[in-house]
Amino acid sequence: MKLFSSPTSPYSAKVRMAAHHLDIAIDDVVVNTSDNPPELIGSNPLGKIPTLVTDEGQAIFDSRAIMHYLHRSAKGRLYPKKDDKRTEAEVLEALCDGINDCLLAIVYEKRFRPPELVSQDAIDRQWAKVERSLDYLNANMPKFGKSLHGGHFALASLLGYLMLRFPGEWENGRTRLAAWPGKFSERFKAYGEFRPQT
Repeated sequence: MKLFSSPTSPYSAKVRMAAHHLDIAIDDVVVNTSDNPPELIGSNPLGKIPTLVTDEGQAIFDSRAIMHYLHRSAKGRLYPKKDDKRTEAEVLEALCDGINDCLLAIVYEKRFRPPELVSQDAIDRQWAKVERSLDYLNANMPKFGKSLHGGHFALASLLGYLMLRFPGEWENGRTRLAAWPGKFSERFKAYGEFRPQT
């Protein structure tokens, strides 16, 4: 299978980590979405990453759809079997992906708009969502249990992206959250290789 992705993308990192954890072989194809690469556009008309293309040629997107595909491919080893535990994992994943949405909105506002048109108000609104959500996570840290699940990989990718793009801006007062990547690395040795990076 092929995965169109970017090394900096937290959504791509989440999928790559999950696939590695499940021993599912994926060929990583690095693309720049700004270039609208034909191979990516031909698979996903949205031109977004990550996009997974199966051996049969089926394109699967977005990251959560890919995660559930990996779960089914691995005979149910990515999400808990019990309904309440699975819901917890899925909500954690949704929250982490939502925080990443806010962070990317901030990055794009600064990167793609002329300096004189950058809206600090828009940035502040997004950052307020990030702050609230990180405080919530710090107060409600997920437990590891017997095995890692999709929510854990979502949180790992989020914190990796924060470390990459917002170092020193999110850790203060959130000691439990800041310590979590170290604990996760004990359970997932390849974190340093797979987390978002340039």
